[in-house]
Amino acid sequence: MSKTFRALIVEENPDGTPDRYIGERNTDELPAGDVLIRVTHSGLNYKDALSASIHKGITRTYPHTPGLDASGIVDESNNAEFKPGDRVLVTGYDLGMNTAGGFGEYIRVPAEWVVPLPEALSLREGMILGTAGFTAALAIYRLERHGLTPKSGSVLVTGATGGVGSMGVMMLARSGYHVVASTGKLDELDYLRELGAAEVIHRDQINDNSDKPLLTRRWAGAIDTVGGRPLARLLAAMDYEGGIAVCGNVAGVDLSTTVYPFILRGAALIGINSATTPMPLRRELWNRIATEWKNELLEEMAHDVTLEQIDDEIERILRGEQRGRVVLEHRG
Repeated sequence: MSKTFRALIVEENPDGTPDRYIGERNTDELPAGDVLIRVTHSGLNYKDALSASIHKGITRTYPHTPGLDASGIVDESNNAEFKPGDRVLVTGYDLGMNTAGGFGEYIRVPAEWVVPLPEALSLREGMILGTAGFTAALAIYRLERHGLTPKSGSVLVTGATGGVGSMGVMMLARSGYHVVASTGKLDELDYLRELGAAEVIHRDQINDNSDKPLLTRRWAGAIDTVGGRPLARLLAAMDYEGGIAVCGNVAGVDLSTTVYPFILRGAALIGINSATTPMPLRRELWNRIATEWKNELLEEMAHDVTLEQIDDEIERILRGEQRGRVVLEHRG
């Protein structure tokens, strides 16, 4: 049976600018899929803000409803693994990009995109974590596969007050690492220390003005959320066999470096693409997130908003002013 629901709708004006408004949609308008989910919560990501700003590299056609993340209750299912009433979450794949996303009160997706919500997580907690938490978890998993352990040395997290950065600081500290948080917002020092950062440094200490191909060895590992020149300078300061998990580009997409960090120190750049992580690993990591990587600090990251308030938060994240995670709660 079709249902009417509210959603953030983004249309493209003739001059290419976005027109964002809250409108009504019908579940009959949603794309084909195995599972219809009543969304209770979503989370705001930088890519959502780009989609909501008419970015054709993210979303090809408009009108569109963004929202890479969604948690909620199964309403209808054509797949035996899921039944009405199940608590589930969806992050990544094509949700919120070219498939109507979590900024609407219903989504319909393939069963292959759906993760049963671990018992230890609430629907809201699932979206405090969301793509940001899953990306941080995947980065740590890949770094540990590369050989990183708490005994290896200091681990740097760039863009540490953002969603992925905050999650990375918290999860690494929870696992016993000596975490150094890099940020341009030193007024957030207490926040980062509360999350578990052993040290907090200004981002200018990473993005040095030299063009030396190698710097003093400093980092056993890193989660980099910014890319660009800071990543190149971070690479020059890696310790022997150190790895950098790369998952962002807010400082730019170009990377100018030399081969020296790779051939003289054995450094590794590890790309993190959380959107297409295979489901077995996806479920494994969500279970780790819900148990060994979860703690009471999760609440410190959350800022709850309604659908009426999400437009202001989109503008805030585009200005680089987001701290932690913005959680959208649908109250229908």
